[in-house]
Amino acid sequence: MNIPNKTLEDLEFDKVLQEVMKYAKTDRVKKVILKTKPIANYKQAIFRLNATNEFLSGLQGENRFPFADYDDIREDLEKLSVENYRMPATSFLAIRGHMMQIQELTKFLGTFQEYFPVFYDRINRIHFEKEILTQINQIFDKKGEIKDGASPELRAIRKQMKIVYQQLSDRFNGAMKANREYLADIGESLVDGKRVLAISAMHRKKVAGRFVGSSKTGSIAFIEPESVLKSQREYDELKEEEKNEIDKILRVLTALLAEFQPELISYQNFLFQLDLIASQAKYALEINGLLPNLNFEKKTHLINAYHPLLWSKHHKEGKEIHPQTISFDPAHRIMVISGPNAGGKSITLKTIGLLQVMMQSGILVPVHEKSHMTFYENIFTDIGDNQSIENQLSTYSYRLKQMQYFLQKSDAETFLLIDEFGTGSDPELGGALAEVFLEEFYEMEAFGVFTTHYTNIKILVENLEAATNASMLFDEKSLEPLFALEVGQAGSSFTFEVAQKNRIPFRLINRAKKKIERNKVRLDKTILKLQQEKHDIQKTKNSLKEIHSQSEEEKEQLEQTHEKIQAKLVDFQRLYEKEQRHIQLGKKVDELADNYHKRRSKRRLIDEFLKIVAMENAKKPAPKEFVKAKKKEKAVQNKLKQDLAKNSDKIEEIQQKIKKKEKEEVKKKADSLKLNDRVRIKDSTSVGTVEKIEGDSVFINYGTFRTKINIFEVEKVG
Repeated sequence: MNIPNKTLEDLEFDKVLQEVMKYAKTDRVKKVILKTKPIANYKQAIFRLNATNEFLSGLQGENRFPFADYDDIREDLEKLSVENYRMPATSFLAIRGHMMQIQELTKFLGTFQEYFPVFYDRINRIHFEKEILTQINQIFDKKGEIKDGASPELRAIRKQMKIVYQQLSDRFNGAMKANREYLADIGESLVDGKRVLAISAMHRKKVAGRFVGSSKTGSIAFIEPESVLKSQREYDELKEEEKNEIDKILRVLTALLAEFQPELISYQNFLFQLDLIASQAKYALEINGLLPNLNFEKKTHLINAYHPLLWSKHHKEGKEIHPQTISFDPAHRIMVISGPNAGGKSITLKTIGLLQVMMQSGILVPVHEKSHMTFYENIFTDIGDNQSIENQLSTYSYRLKQMQYFLQKSDAETFLLIDEFGTGSDPELGGALAEVFLEEFYEMEAFGVFTTHYTNIKILVENLEAATNASMLFDEKSLEPLFALEVGQAGSSFTFEVAQKNRIPFRLINRAKKKIERNKVRLDKTILKLQQEKHDIQKTKNSLKEIHSQSEEEKEQLEQTHEKIQAKLVDFQRLYEKEQRHIQLGKKVDELADNYHKRRSKRRLIDEFLKIVAMENAKKPAPKEFVKAKKKEKAVQNKLKQDLAKNSDKIEEIQQKIKKKEKEEVKKKADSLKLNDRVRIKDSTSVGTVEKIEGDSVFINYGTFRTKINIFEVEKVG
């Protein structure tokens, strides 16, 4: 992989790392973050991205990782292999803290392994040695103090220390009582951790004991009473014995843990790695970063991509930031962006480059979740003024040196980011050379983004199949940049328009126009006009797309509703047919009852009834199928009843609307008719006159007779 430090500097990758570093818990991880570079092994980069994404999902959801502060004792762990080394007590407690964190994380990841598969797999590779915790817990209590029972000798020493300390306390209290009349107001004090009498300076020689100092003003003398000197010496000797015994205990414990050095280093490294990933995840949360879809087919599609540093800055200041949507693939490898200065060309180029470097370093990027990104072996940049005073190189000489390097190293695995392509020399000569460079990069099948003002570069791109012109949009009326990237069309530099906005006199602008070729001015005007028209067309197109999308959604909803209605209609039809059969059967039974009433013949009644039963049974399926059909029919009936009950209010509401509409239609029809209007019934030739209108009925007078008919069956004549 060849991604030079200059590329990372040009893209301000170090500033991103400084933001990530703020979330790290230890100085070691902070240093590691600041040294982060694109990862050469793509599998490792993908692992880092997936792990960061998992931690981020925990931050965004309810299942947060149980990850707390920890200690960096890597140097102590590495010394475990040194003969006769004794680890500090604090390091043993740090080891215990590491292991307890790993225990808690193991339990957590076991519970939520489907949500965090990367971390679950990683922690399962760690060999958790319980013996380490057992050994540490035998020596240290929960508060981190060494237990009395850490060794028989330590227990005996501490037991004797308690006895001597009590004697020391009793004798000191006795000395205070004996010298009460000489004590200063404070009575006693502590010097080097020992209790001493606070005696008024004038009575100093009246108190037997060892002078150990005085107050700042000299008014108080501090004296260790003679009566406690022997006990104090004995206590100090016991303290020294305790210290030596503790040293011996910790040396033994260090030797025991030295056998587990690989495991202990693996625990520490796991926490370092988790700290690094947690820092990246917290930064991703800050910038709305996420994991895009990754591929190895050299396809990039950034949707709503933001420059992370600019996003953070504008977000804090409450300013608007404009996202960009950009695509690259083998059929569209090169993009040349043109347009006015301060229109967003350079920031767009830097956004693309920075997001690419971040992703290849395992850092999540602020884009839409449907975005796609790929990996590149080489990423080269030439951005900004790179004049070298030390090497006495001009900006243009430096850029030529860069181009030479790019031409040597570029291939189909290269992504180039070159700002102000071709500038720094005579416009015509520099432009011609830049044109040749672009052709070379194109032949190498390299990918890249170039910004330029040169017309010849824009024209060349139109003739290269896998290259695309793009422009930063500019409002022709307000002469303000829109910071929106328009792909497919070269942009005007708006040189004279911007000059006009900045109140450069018209006479000077006109003189400048006369000094350049008319065709160049016309071309620039044409580009300007086309750009504005395309912007207007795009707005209309976006609006139509939105309307079309809404229409498609509504159409789909209507189709789903229609299907549901059809299904319900089928169920209602079946229910209706069944009810009709029941009615017909009821009529037959009623006829049988009438016949029996007339003839009083039971035999005939039974015969005819059995015939009806046999006919009905013949229509029914076999017993098993009949039971199933009955159950299904009952379920459908219950469902229909539930639907009717559930939607009774809606049905009533719809009925009310229908009635209201019918009334409105009747009123409208009635208003269109007047008394004595000549009318006729539809499909009739007889003409009469309107005599009266009542509700939805019309009374028509034909001279010899009158008739009443529905108002909608009548039509006016002449």
